[in-house]
Formats: sequence, C-alpha cells, structure tokens
Amino acid sequence: MVKPLRSVAIFGAVGALVAAVALPAYAASKPAESAATVQQMAAVDAQSLVVASQATSAPLDRGTFTATTPDEIEKKKAEEAAAARAAAAASTASASTGGRTFDIGAYALVSPGSGEVRYPLPQGSYSVSRTVGGAHNGADMLAPQGTPIYAAAAGVVRQSAESIGGYGVAVMIDSVVGGQRVQTTYGHMTYGSRQVQAGESVAAGQLIGFVGSTGRSTANHLHFEVWVNGGLLEPIAWLAANAG
Repeated sequence: MVKPLRSVAIFGAVGALVAAVALPAYAASKPAESAATVQQMAAVDAQSLVVASQATSAPLDRGTFTATTPDEIEKKKAEEAAAARAAAAASTASASTGGRTFDIGAYALVSPGSGEVRYPLPQGSYSVSRTVGGAHNGADMLAPQGTPIYAAAAGVVRQSAESIGGYGVAVMIDSVVGGQRVQTTYGHMTYGSRQVQAGESVAAGQLIGFVGSTGRSTANHLHFEVWVNGGLLEPIAWLAANAG
C-alpha cells in the first residue's frame, strides 16, 4: 500500500512541476489583445466634415432683366414684330427668286413703323407673284384692278405718264429716306388713274394711282421697284425692314 501511494505522490509532484514551468511560457507566446483607447474609437467612428471654405457655389444665372416703361415695352414688341415680318418677307422673296437671298439688315434706312416708309398697296389686298431676279427689277404685287396705289415715301415725282416703256401707265418718285437717295417706280397702272404729275411733291402714303394691267403685263398688278443710291434692292424685304 505504501509503495503505490508513494508512486502516485511522485507522479503528482512531477506533473505540478511541469505545469508550473509550461503555463507561463504558453501565456507569454499568446499575442495580447490591444486595448482600444477612447481617442482611437472616436477616430474610427469619425464622420467627414466639409467646411465652408471647401465648398464651391454654383453660378446663379439671373438672366438679363431690365426695368422698362410701358412705352419702351410696346416699342420693343413693335421692333420684334417688324423683324419677324422682315424675316418672313425675306423668306418669301428668296422662294420667289429661286433661292436667291437678300441681306435685309442692310435695307433698313429708318425705324420700322415710323411712317416714313409706307406700303404701296393696302395690306391684305395683294399677293407677291415674283420679285427681283434675272431681267426683272421689281416685285409684282397681284391685286384687283382699281386697288389704290400709295407713295411709299415722301418725295418729288420724277416721271408721270400714260406710257413709260414696258411699265405702261407709271409714276416714278425721287425721295430721301434716312439720308439715302431712294427711287421708287409704280408701273402698270390703269389708264387715266394717275393722281400726280412730274415735279409735284408727294407725302408718304399719298394716293398716286390705281392698279391696272397696262404696258408689258398679263394680269392686274403693281410692278414696284426700289433703288437706293443707284443700287437695286428687293422691294418686299425693303418694305418690311422700313415700313414694319
């Protein structure tokens, strides 16, 4: 009994010794968990902040607003409407001349709608069949016989006769518009309808005759020509740019 108990005691002592030596070494070889500080935790959870100095503002487009009076607004509307009519007239003229275009910007001598330039026929009474192109120097404005014809600008009658070449019964007027020399011709009037004579002064919009089909003409219409400083212009675009 004694020997077995002694052996157990010896083995127990040896095991305790081994444990005493091995456990500290094992503990030393195991990596220690790092302790997180409050500052480190805060750094992990931190949110990015964009300060005002880093922000860029998008440009604000306020447009081109201007303060105007009612009169200025109406004048602006009239100018825009006149420009639109001029563009439409230029388009019509281009179509009538097989695609030939005209610089209507160079045609404006006075403010459109000022009254210095008037349409030679009542608005809505005519249609344009053709205009400047080839050997044709004017615009043919188709209208019923007897439609009144008015002077497009104030001036002095240069010629007025019952027969002026291919124009037939015609009136020619010399004017000054916007400081420029302007000559206008009104052809194919009805016989005996002329209301003015050579040398007579006329006002813009004054009655000078009536539509007919005299001279080299095949239908009732007004042949209307415009020359500025000796150069031929397309009449419909010129009217739109100056009469409005």
